[in-house]
Amino acid sequence: MPIFRGAGVAIVTPMKDNYEVDYEALEQNINYQIENGTDCIVITGTTGESATLTEQEHVDVIRAAVEFTKHRIPVVAGTGSNCTRTAIELSKEADAIGVDGVLVVTPYYNKATQKGLVAHYTAIANAIKAPLIIYNVPSRTGCNVLPATVAELTKNVDNIVGIKDATGNLAQAAEMMHLCDGNLELYSGEDGQVLPLLSIGGIGVISVLSNVAPRQTHDMVMEYLEGDRKKAMQIQLDAVPLVNALFSEVNPIPVKAAMEMLGMKAGALRAPLTEMEDAHKAVLKQELINFGLLKN
Repeated sequence: MPIFRGAGVAIVTPMKDNYEVDYEALEQNINYQIENGTDCIVITGTTGESATLTEQEHVDVIRAAVEFTKHRIPVVAGTGSNCTRTAIELSKEADAIGVDGVLVVTPYYNKATQKGLVAHYTAIANAIKAPLIIYNVPSRTGCNVLPATVAELTKNVDNIVGIKDATGNLAQAAEMMHLCDGNLELYSGEDGQVLPLLSIGGIGVISVLSNVAPRQTHDMVMEYLEGDRKKAMQIQLDAVPLVNALFSEVNPIPVKAAMEMLGMKAGALRAPLTEMEDAHKAVLKQELINFGLLKN
């Protein structure tokens, strides 16, 4: 059985004005997501500013997400690192807390060969019982997990079960699904390309958009999976301008700004991220209005 089908929210980590994690706001945001149809909470990912959390904060935020979710929907924790040893330790901590899965980004900056990626993911997966989702986002990491590598990992390591594909390369994703022969849980990592990945066997999305539009993101995926492809396509196409605005600056700068516009608590950004530029913010506000999330 998959960890989840549908829309998983790559949820933000709300911050107070003094840059401490705002756990009260995190609980409110998780409840809002669940009440509006989100199928999985994905905590401490890129959108959750994991790169600027201390290791203790990282673990504490995962623990809080599990506590606040109360087993109503699955929780997947981002536990990746460019250091295999650190990724193992974070994954073991998350596993002990009781997450339903871990999301492990490819090593960044120091990168890795394909052989190195096999060793990296195998070592992490062998250290835990929880299922592992590979996160492939070469635009951020400079490291691309090739289809044959994914197939080798899913074939030889029982708890490597899925991938969040944010390559933007549909041909690569199709080759990967072919080589894995149905033995892979494929999640879109691109809000603008959810339906194309569903069309080749995907079962969901790990979404930034869902922070502000959880119901629409859930419906887009489930309408497609349940057969109403025309309705799903309309949601996908209608969302394109808003998705573009949400990525007009480095994630999660725009989505935190959007949440604040909608009266949700997202709070400050930790450096080196900075507040959204006014011109981009004006476009984002208009797209929130156009998508029906904000009144004019």
